[in-house]
Amino acid sequence: MTRNHDLAPETLAAQALGFVDPEHKSLVPPVHYATTYERVPGGIGPAGGPGFSYSRNDNPSYTQVESLIQRLEGGEDALVLASGMSAVTAPFMALAPGDHVVVQNVMYWGIRRWLLTFATRWGLDVEFVEAEDLDALRAAMRPGKTRLVWVETPANPLWGIVDLAAAAEIAHAAGARLAVDSTVATPVLTRPLEHGADLVMHSATKFLNGHSDVLAGALVTARKDEWWERIEQVRRDFGTVMGPHEAWLLLRGMRTLHIRVRKACENAMAVAEAMARHPKVSHVLYPGLPEHPGHAIAARQMQGGFSGILSIRVAGGEAAALAAMRRMTVWHSATSLGGTESLAEHRASTEGPGTPVPDDLIRLAVGIEHAQDLIDDLTQALDG
Repeated sequence: MTRNHDLAPETLAAQALGFVDPEHKSLVPPVHYATTYERVPGGIGPAGGPGFSYSRNDNPSYTQVESLIQRLEGGEDALVLASGMSAVTAPFMALAPGDHVVVQNVMYWGIRRWLLTFATRWGLDVEFVEAEDLDALRAAMRPGKTRLVWVETPANPLWGIVDLAAAAEIAHAAGARLAVDSTVATPVLTRPLEHGADLVMHSATKFLNGHSDVLAGALVTARKDEWWERIEQVRRDFGTVMGPHEAWLLLRGMRTLHIRVRKACENAMAVAEAMARHPKVSHVLYPGLPEHPGHAIAARQMQGGFSGILSIRVAGGEAAALAAMRRMTVWHSATSLGGTESLAEHRASTEGPGTPVPDDLIRLAVGIEHAQDLIDDLTQALDG
């Protein structure tokens, strides 16, 4: 599929790695709905070449989008899975009961909840740490015992920034691997493997697809090793594969990834700057603002923008935040991020008891609309 290894990422995505159907010369790949494939007796696939056996193992529609994600992240191999949560859980399930894992304290709530419930009951030794604090991260390591360090940057929904190169050095010094949830940064802004990470995870439902119509997850590895083989086995044996049509839609969405992410970043910066001036906003949490505590690190490891998502804290507390949510008309009150439309969410209500999120916080997932429309709607909602 690849015609030129020197092409820019934008070109690779827009052309789906230069795909041209060898039989019909179509520029859009077909959807492979087959679940089973004819084999050479005693083997898999046609004689003398690669092949497929069963779609719980692999499918041509998976491999097309996997190849693109692998190239964009600069990894050795990639897998797509049925959802972001299936992509998150597979690396942990590829560990053994008793293994020690160090996990960022404030991150996507669904991951944190799964680790506190299923993962601990299954036998993983899960330790939460403020991963932005490198001394705290270093102190949490147990050389020879810690197997995995899991971080998210920017981290949902407070948007803390982890120094990936330093975190990788700390993990590797203890004999552990570093895995990075890079859903919000996307490969457009950050390529964690270039900073020393061993694994990258995406909830591909979000920016990679970008149209709020596909559940998908993706993993990219720096190397094909025994752990990666176990992750592949988890996907196969737990059946957490995508449908072929969803894989096709994901590939379709990724053709516009770069222009969508850049427009969302541009809009988010405009919204952040406007909200920083609003008297009824006490804090704007966005790494693109110079006053953000992680700004310098973000500026170093994010190229071309600071993501399309931010949070604001409303000066009047929870009641004022909920009142502003009710008055919004352009922003939709909904969960998710990375789509073309802008979404607002009162995260503490969504996450429920035990959340570390302040109750005055509104998460703003910025879309690709006109920025002034978004700012005007937030302004009138806050002003009441």
